[in-house]
Amino acid sequence: MNDLQNKMGAPPGTLVYYGEDRTAKVKISLLEYNENTCIEKDFYDFDECLANVNPGMVKWINVDGIHDIQLIEKIGKQFNIHPLTLEDIVNTHQRPKFEDYDNYVVSIMKMIYYDSEVRSEQLTVILLDGLVISFQEVYGGDAFDLIRTRIRQGKGRIRKMGADYLSYALVDAVVDCYFGILEKIGDRIELLEEELITEPAKETLQQLHAMKREMIFVRKAVWPMREMINNMERSETELIRPTTDVYLRDVHDHTIRVIDTVETYRDLLSGMMDIYLSSVSNRMNEVMKVLTIITTIFVPVTFIAGVYGMNFDYMPELHSKWGYPAVWAVMLTIMISLMVYFRRKKWL
Repeated sequence: MNDLQNKMGAPPGTLVYYGEDRTAKVKISLLEYNENTCIEKDFYDFDECLANVNPGMVKWINVDGIHDIQLIEKIGKQFNIHPLTLEDIVNTHQRPKFEDYDNYVVSIMKMIYYDSEVRSEQLTVILLDGLVISFQEVYGGDAFDLIRTRIRQGKGRIRKMGADYLSYALVDAVVDCYFGILEKIGDRIELLEEELITEPAKETLQQLHAMKREMIFVRKAVWPMREMINNMERSETELIRPTTDVYLRDVHDHTIRVIDTVETYRDLLSGMMDIYLSSVSNRMNEVMKVLTIITTIFVPVTFIAGVYGMNFDYMPELHSKWGYPAVWAVMLTIMISLMVYFRRKKWL
């Protein structure tokens, strides 16, 4: 809230970090490669990182932590990154988007994790000439581990391609993570659906509401990705070569599949809410049916007991030797007859 108050009224390009309070030192990872070799180093000082850069290689600088405003400003000044882009980097509430500048292009998106609930982390990927800079909120294992492994082992075509292909690979890795998250959500939906049909409870309704909130959260992260990748495809920048466009079309198709899955799950959850209400209503109807049957059986018996409970002296059956057993026989006969009737009607 204090960050928002500091930001209000500030000029465009003012850097104010939005997010959780963090004090950890920012880690800078430098990965350089060409077709024949790969060099990987970690730093905690940006000047030291620049001093170890090797010319003639594709470079990937990954910054784990965006809470250090001074570091972000230093990186922006070094690579001539516009202040508005730097402002978007530190704003963790930024909507996914793609922007094209004179000397670089920037893609901002959400990486999604699943840790008992859906969590997200903002990712910014900046593509320059022969260089990719990625900014993450935190470090702790991310969608890029497989890409690092492919670069180290020289698998696939990534070591033979340029920085634009690396930028595409990072975006593709984020989209692939969406599939894994949706698969876990789909498994939870199946279990919840079985629980709704068999034994719905208040806890089930709470889980259903929680999952609906998660799907809204995922939808906000995924829907703008289609527009972002579409803008990447249509961009006229020379930093993205025509050979990479075909891969961008592929990741665009993947994004549409993710969006379709998200919409399907949202419809399922909405339908499950109706299932829950129907199940609760059916259970209430079953209870009312049992109570109604019991009441129906005992109404005539209660009537007979009420008649013979009247205090009149001249009731013909009062002084009969077999009056009491006869009344019991009549009441039992009525009860058994009604139960047989209900059984034939399949109400019992």
